[in-house]
Amino acid sequence: MRKIEAIIRHHKLDEIKEALMQAGFQGMTVTEVRGFGRQKGHTETYRGAEYQIDFVPKIKIELVVESERSDEAVRIITEAARTGNIGDGKLFLIDLADVVRIRTGETGTAAV
Repeated sequence: MRKIEAIIRHHKLDEIKEALMQAGFQGMTVTEVRGFGRQKGHTETYRGAEYQIDFVPKIKIELVVESERSDEAVRIITEAARTGNIGDGKLFLIDLADVVRIRTGETGTAAV
């Protein structure tokens, strides 16, 4: 099993969610996060005053998939999240040793 963490733009969340659901991927956790990459934030103007935004608001999606389907999930997320501009985000793939469903004690893919 693999855990996929995707840092994406806010407005791409629904598109990614729909694409993953259509492909049969179930369940995800979504968190609002802030950070910066190569762009190091950006400047904005409010009432004539310019100020620096160091941490850009993003969305973090986390999902656990079977290892055999992780490439498919990565492809779906990448295609749905891509705008072609700086700040589209990142994907992180993490190998999982095991998963346990707390309610039933099931482990492995049955727990996902």
